Parts: sequence; C-alpha cells; structure tokens
Amino acid sequence: MTDDTDTTRQTGRKDDVITHAMEDYLKAIYNLQSENQKVTTQAIAERLNIQSPSVTNMVKRLADLKLLEHTPYRGVTLTAGGMRAALEVIRHHRLLELYLAESLGYSWDEVHEEAERLEHSMSEELEARIDRALGYPTTDPHGDPIPSFEGDIQPQTQLLLAELDAGEDAQIERVNDRDPGMLRYLGSLGLYPNAEVQVLERFPFGGPLRVRVLEQEHIIGHELAEAVFVRRLSE
Repeated sequence: MTDDTDTTRQTGRKDDVITHAMEDYLKAIYNLQSENQKVTTQAIAERLNIQSPSVTNMVKRLADLKLLEHTPYRGVTLTAGGMRAALEVIRHHRLLELYLAESLGYSWDEVHEEAERLEHSMSEELEARIDRALGYPTTDPHGDPIPSFEGDIQPQTQLLLAELDAGEDAQIERVNDRDPGMLRYLGSLGLYPNAEVQVLERFPFGGPLRVRVLEQEHIIGHELAEAVFVRRLSE
C-alpha cells in the first residue's frame, strides 16, 4: 500500500521533483499498460490497494506535471516523461530484487517487498555499483526485463502457460511476482524462468493442466497457469 507522502527524490536524469508516492503510481500505470490492461482509476486503485478518490487526485497532479494524459472514460497513458520516470524506478526495483536474491540469499518470494521499501532511496551511484557487481543483468529473479540506464527495455512475452495446447513444449520466460505464496508454490514445482515445460493434457471446461517439468508431472490449476508466461520452443 502506498500513501501520498511529500517525501521526494530528484535524480540527474529528470528535472522535476517527483514524490515517492508519484513513483508508485507511475510504476503501477506502466505495469498495467504492459499487461495490455485499460488503465482506469479503478484499476490503479486496485493495483495499489488504495481508495479511488485518492487516485483521482493523484492522476490530476500527474497530469499537471505532464507525466500522464488522462482522457475521461478512456483511462490514462504515460507521457514520454512519465515513461522515463516509471522505467527508472522499475530499474531500481528489479536490480534490487536480483541483488537481494543473488548476493544476500533472499528467496524469490521475499525480494519484492524488500525492493518496494528500498527502490525510492537508491542513488545513481549505488544503482551503477549493483549493476556492475551483478554483471549488467537483463532480467530479475522472476524473469521480468530490467530497463537499461538509458531507459530501454526488452518487450515482455504475453503468452500464458494456460493458453498452450496439449503436446506443446515451452520455456518459462517470467512469472507474476505479486503473490509470495504463489511464488513459493511455483518454486516447489520447479516452474522458474528458463525451465522447460510440456503440457501433457488439458482437462475440459476450464479445468487444470497436466504438465511435465524437470522430468516430473504435476497438475496445476488455471489460476496458477495464468501466472506463468512462456515462449513456445517451436518458435
């Protein structure tokens, strides 16, 4: 949960002082856009777990700062400036997640909340040192792409494991990281990024999938299969 704090951070890459709360909004809007969702005030409120009136007020402030454009009844979109600010904090977040996992021994279901607390206070010097220490990585522990210092980011696959047909083979590219409990369960099944998975059977009427991963078979429900993004090996 975020709040409308007056705590601010200014970097060498943007002239406007943007509050930590604004960064949370910009990051949430970017993530909703990348998921091809219509970015309404209601969708933002649900993603940030705050009340809609607060969202309406913040959207107006962000529009006044030219960080987003808001069209009534059609939602919001980030401007070029808003996109740069969103990608900067996302870069901090994902670098921190990987550093926590690889250097400090955090499990992949623990890193998200820690990175949420640290991302706003990360200096560019610390960002550069972590990036260098990790060997200039391109993805975080969940497979999400890490934006470059210049603000470039690789496109994310939108193909879900739940969409594969029986007999198809795929490689896991990324997983949804919003539910720690789900991440722990996915890990127990070996469903990590880069793992190969084969759909053996689709049960009818929206039922579960029978899959093989790491030479073991598992039955996974539709909700779980919709949290796993894959690339067909035939591609």
